[in-house]
Amino acid sequence: MGPGLFLIAILGCGEGDAPCREVQLAEPRFASEAACTAATARILERYTGLSYPSVVAQCRPAGVVPIRLRGRDVLLPGPPSPGVRLRVAAAGSVRSFR
Repeated sequence: MGPGLFLIAILGCGEGDAPCREVQLAEPRFASEAACTAATARILERYTGLSYPSVVAQCRPAGVVPIRLRGRDVLLPGPPSPGVRLRVAAAGSVRSFR
């Protein structure tokens, strides 16, 4: 993966203080953050059958160490920290946080 590529990491999250676990790096890769973000909901739909209370699709630059999330972070009404974009699938619905 070269510079300027973005990927979608699929994270399975438990409840409370349980850390989210990276389940898979989804294909394809994207040339821009905007393209990655635009594809997040479509990509996340592939992962609704995972055995986690919440499933998160997180766009990030290729090669960047992911931000550690806990189950309680993805269920809040806003992002866990400024600048982090998350999409959460829980109970069959998808919510966006910016």
